[in-house]
Amino acid sequence: MTAYELMIKTNHHLIRGGELSAAQKAAIVPRLLAARSDEQAIPNTFQSNMYPAYFIPPYNNGKKLQTVIPMSPKTHILSANAYELEIIRLLYLFAPEDTVVREIVRGTLERLKVTCFGNGCEKGECFHAALPVLRFLAAAAPGETEWIAKLISFFHAHFDDQKRHSGVMRYFNLCLSELS
Repeated sequence: MTAYELMIKTNHHLIRGGELSAAQKAAIVPRLLAARSDEQAIPNTFQSNMYPAYFIPPYNNGKKLQTVIPMSPKTHILSANAYELEIIRLLYLFAPEDTVVREIVRGTLERLKVTCFGNGCEKGECFHAALPVLRFLAAAAPGETEWIAKLISFFHAHFDDQKRHSGVMRYFNLCLSELS
């Protein structure tokens, strides 16, 4: 099973109300960490803050990977960021004290602070990419209440700006349901 398949399967299990034992969580963490991208293998197109720094999605014959709430992204901005943020979110939920996980979360928060989609951008799929950011923040940085509120407000202000895939609202509702 690939890291993507494990991330999707684990998320779907949890979304449906399933629980995982400590042993299951402990088995998932090293499998996800093993998918961490080698810095030298990151393509030039992914060497900006707009793209992941730790978990680059596999090539997949040029087809972008679907998000947790099934949407077929048109851009790598949504596909790649959803892939990375959902993996890091699970790592944080399952191993919040792990030093490698903490460093990945810290670096990711710093990266997201300087992205347009991490701060609200209504252009193209940057709007959609704000949803995995919101879900990640809810789990890994719930104390970032101003940032979270800003993304929620942004979503409400711009959702009706254009026709959206039905999965966008489902993803947003998932994010809201996980805020504590």
